[in-house]
Amino acid sequence: MTSGPEPRVAFQGAYGAFSELAIARQWPDGATSVPCRSFPDALTAVVQGEADYAVIPVENAIVGPVRVALDALAAAGADVVVRGELRVPIHLCLMAPPGATLAGLRDVRSHAVALAQCRIFFARHPWLESVPHEDTAGAARDVAAQHDRTLGAVAGESAAARYGLEIIARNIEDVPANWTRFLVISRNANTAVTP
Repeated sequence: MTSGPEPRVAFQGAYGAFSELAIARQWPDGATSVPCRSFPDALTAVVQGEADYAVIPVENAIVGPVRVALDALAAAGADVVVRGELRVPIHLCLMAPPGATLAGLRDVRSHAVALAQCRIFFARHPWLESVPHEDTAGAARDVAAQHDRTLGAVAGESAAARYGLEIIARNIEDVPANWTRFLVISRNANTAVTP
């Protein structure tokens, strides 16, 4: 599934997102990741020819359908087509700036779907307030930029490594066999590219 030596693949979120992990699994020989602020933006990039594909999460083992992504796909309608799907294991980590401790954290940021996958962890640590963010890796990036040891993020290991955060707790998802199903989307060949 390529359109040349290295396809451009749009995804919602910042570098280090789980969608970028899905891209690496779908294109093990390489792809250029194109981060987008929202699911509609990722799909628009495909429709307008700024990306060859988009990788969109549509279902999670713990929380079920990813409604915001499904709504974006429905809105895109016939402009896009599904080219494939893959299921990616999802393991969530609590991360924070170097020197932070679990006891010292107060606000923990992440995408609402990721936070919903960690309800048991938050119930066991009631002093932690979960704060919704646009995406997992973006939360990690923003927490790293603030250098505040009371702030944490829930994201994948790759986000911690990318943004220089320390992992305080691993595998905090409610179900050990957690996964997310992603759809691989391309532009419908019968759709004209809009300027």
